[in-house]
Amino acid sequence: MDVPTFPADLVQAQRDLNATYDALATPRQHGNTALRRRLLLLSARIWWHPFWNTRPPGRPADRTELRRQARGDRRAARAA
Repeated sequence: MDVPTFPADLVQAQRDLNATYDALATPRQHGNTALRRRLLLLSARIWWHPFWNTRPPGRPADRTELRRQARGDRRAARAA
C-alpha cells in the first residue's frame, strides 16, 4: 500500500482537531460551545480539503493514515 504524502495544512488541521477533541474531553464549566464549534469547523476543513480530490474515491485508509501521521504514529506505515 502506498502511503500518501499529505499537505502540511491538512496534517496541521488534523492535529488541531485532535487537540480540540482532547480539550473537549476534559471536564470544564465554560468554553464547551466554542470548542464544539471549532471541532465542527476543523472537521469540515479536513473533509472538504482539496487534497481528497486528487485521491481515488472510496479509500478510507487514507483518512486513517492522516490521523496516524498527525499523531506521529509511524509504526503502521513502516509495517506495510
